[in-house]
Amino acid sequence: MTDPIRWAVLGPGNIARRFATQLPASTYGTLVAVGSSDPTRAQTFAEEFASTHGELRAGTYEEILADPDVDAVYIATVHTTHAELTIAALTAGKHVLCEKPLAPNHAQAMAMVDAARAAGKVLLEAYMYRFHPQTARVLELVAGGAIGELRHVDAAFAFAAGSTKGRLFDPDLAGGGILDVGGYPVSYARAIAGAASGAAFADPVEVRASGTVEGGVDTWAVADLTFADGSTANVRTGVRLADVGVTIHGSGGSIRLKHPWTMAEGNEITLAAVGTEPTIETLDGHRPYALEADALAEAVDAGEAPGMSHADTLGNLRVLDEWRRQLDLMYPFERDEAQIPTVSGQPLTFGREQMRYGRIAGLAKDVSRVVMGCDNQLTLPHAAAMFDHFAQAGGTAFDTGFIYGGGRMETLLGRWLATRGVREDVVVIAKGAHTPHCDPESLSSQLQTSLDRLGIDGADIYMMHRDNTDIPVGEFVDVLDEHARAGRIGVFGGSNWSIERFEEANAYAEANGRQGFSVLSNHFGLAEAYDVPWAGCRHATDPESKEWLARTGTPLLPWSSQARGFFVRADPADRSDAELVRCYYSDENFERLRRARALADELGVHPTAIALAFVLHQPFPTFPLIGPRTIAETRSSLAALTVDLTPRQVDYLDLRADTP
Repeated sequence: MTDPIRWAVLGPGNIARRFATQLPASTYGTLVAVGSSDPTRAQTFAEEFASTHGELRAGTYEEILADPDVDAVYIATVHTTHAELTIAALTAGKHVLCEKPLAPNHAQAMAMVDAARAAGKVLLEAYMYRFHPQTARVLELVAGGAIGELRHVDAAFAFAAGSTKGRLFDPDLAGGGILDVGGYPVSYARAIAGAASGAAFADPVEVRASGTVEGGVDTWAVADLTFADGSTANVRTGVRLADVGVTIHGSGGSIRLKHPWTMAEGNEITLAAVGTEPTIETLDGHRPYALEADALAEAVDAGEAPGMSHADTLGNLRVLDEWRRQLDLMYPFERDEAQIPTVSGQPLTFGREQMRYGRIAGLAKDVSRVVMGCDNQLTLPHAAAMFDHFAQAGGTAFDTGFIYGGGRMETLLGRWLATRGVREDVVVIAKGAHTPHCDPESLSSQLQTSLDRLGIDGADIYMMHRDNTDIPVGEFVDVLDEHARAGRIGVFGGSNWSIERFEEANAYAEANGRQGFSVLSNHFGLAEAYDVPWAGCRHATDPESKEWLARTGTPLLPWSSQARGFFVRADPADRSDAELVRCYYSDENFERLRRARALADELGVHPTAIALAFVLHQPFPTFPLIGPRTIAETRSSLAALTVDLTPRQVDYLDLRADTP
């Protein structure tokens, strides 16, 4: 049974007035309060709607969020305030219906979705057309084959603003058409493509965009989307000219919508099937703002509203991000020079409850047992959201390399360190001297460049990214020792080094009074590697390497511990990923996968968490590197920290025991 919802409006503007006007038509909702950064505006709104809703409590955002008689909030403020208000509301125990776009970019939205999951509250993006019966009927027609196979979607939502002043033309407020209304045609095209394939939505495999940017905002923009089944979409948006409509073309006909977005009266679906007269179906008498309010109420029991899931919201924002990227449209608060705050707006704090820590000899800091790989973050907002989340989960170790992104990843990590002021709280792991520039001179040059990009005086851990056996190992030891004595690096070691060369380096160091290698970073994981993804890489998954690591106690910082997706998507019948097949496909590894899945089901985690837990439970110190692209992927990996494997279970996973 769906419980009634007591609503508050945050941001008493025009769109909030539409919500308040239509809410009486909802089944479950009543309006009880209004909040604003300006108490006078809140009071004016409360008085305006008193005749409809009765006496409304008016106050600041903080006062309304602290009100125990408010169950949910409708956030109708400018785009750039959505994230902070949403996370504050979720933290206060409120459900949230947030106006579109949920956030200016995918990075902020990830943090908002994660906050909703952590709070156990509903977060719903307010694309109100998605909850209207007309939309449901259109998707039903497409899914049922009423126009045959989907070929193309033409969707537009653009309008001519009466003035070039205000939020729509302000880059500091994420103005422009793409974020204001461009998400409508993108989301509808994705939903239609999904319906054609029996899914809730489909993400395009290609986006090609063009448009006009004036004064730091997009005034007209077009994007062509291509989906996996070959169907296409042309989506258009803008704030300087009007263009509204949706037409869906199939192999057996078309569907045209008169009012696809605002859905006032006269909502007509015109179905023109090949060989028949067009038919017109009208779906009037509904209030879309009331419908989205009821969708949230129903989602309180279901967890998410089927009309707009978190995955759908995040997928839509990825397309909008790409649309803007191709227009070279980045807002001032997204640029590298921005003093970007946390998504919540609150100071960053390192949590320690979830994380586990270890020590590496020669380093006077706790090292988180899981290390964030800084090689998949392409923008400062993305990097900041990912790194903040990892730090809040207790992560203190960050790994990057001179060659990653042509230096981009080091720069982003450096900007994050500077804006958060956390250099002394974290362990920075830098790498250099990658082939073909693997020599002492290149090492020194690259190290200095890395430190400049990172904005730090020295790296806590430095590893040579490759070895060059044409150069005597002592020459590498000498230059690394020199940098260590100068304070430019702390402990050092090798990534993708053979055990023989590692031992040779330490023998040289001991004989010549130099600092030796302390850490090794080779591929290691539950899946035994039969090859490596890139030339010059080395693994330590063979029995001899495991024995050496256990005997010497050498700290291992393994990469690809989750076998590059083997524990997510490996299937003996699917050989489409040549790299995965070459490196990991074997009967033994598929048996490891089967056992990991069985143990994951028993413990209530994903098999990837079992694979990472296996690495964490080795008889030698391990600090596995993870390379997540999303906060959800980070959270999935960190679930390994909740798994305590017995020695017997470790042996069972590695095929050394028949039962767990």
